[in-house]
Amino acid sequence: MSENKQVDRMIHATKNKDRQNWRKMGGKNYNIGAIISLIIIAVTWFFAAHAVNQPFIFPYLETVLYQVYYSLTDMYVLENLAITMRRVLTGSVYAFVIGFPLGMIMGYSPKFLQAMSPFINSLRQVPIMAWVPLSIVWLGIGDGPTVFLIAFSGIFTIILNTVAGVQDISKDFYNAARSMGAGTLSIIKDIVIPGSLPGVLTGVRLAIGLGWMSVI
Repeated sequence: MSENKQVDRMIHATKNKDRQNWRKMGGKNYNIGAIISLIIIAVTWFFAAHAVNQPFIFPYLETVLYQVYYSLTDMYVLENLAITMRRVLTGSVYAFVIGFPLGMIMGYSPKFLQAMSPFINSLRQVPIMAWVPLSIVWLGIGDGPTVFLIAFSGIFTIILNTVAGVQDISKDFYNAARSMGAGTLSIIKDIVIPGSLPGVLTGVRLAIGLGWMSVI
């Protein structure tokens, strides 16, 4: 596979088009539309639940809201929620610490990208639940396996979005910097890192979401 095709494959894996469409979907009236949608869902839920009249199968809206309020005032629930948030944030930090520099190097260096992409593409195809037994064997019982799974689920998202963010930077910026005598470190500090931030932040946001899905 040629160098350009390899780069295109990695960029395509980040689903840039879907990410951009998601940003544009909100528009100016995003908040109003969200509120109207919530009201419609709540009204539909209320009347449908009372029409079915089987709380065990279809609970009442007011019952669910009461239980949410009760959970938010129960210290036991709040303590466990804090533990879960700590695990998610810890795993996300590990994913960022590993994924961000790898994504930066892979995005900036096509040769390094071509060398690492087979390993990245192979590992990210493995279902996260397949790592559960190994994580328990390696890290024992406790926070270790959970943090490992959260980090593992988010690291590839951060890598791929960081690669896409670096690759989205126009080549004109590199050429202009080099023409003025800028070195590699200056280009990375003044062009690569600031220019790739949209992709990096998108990757971090998605990694945190995947982390919540990986909490077990």
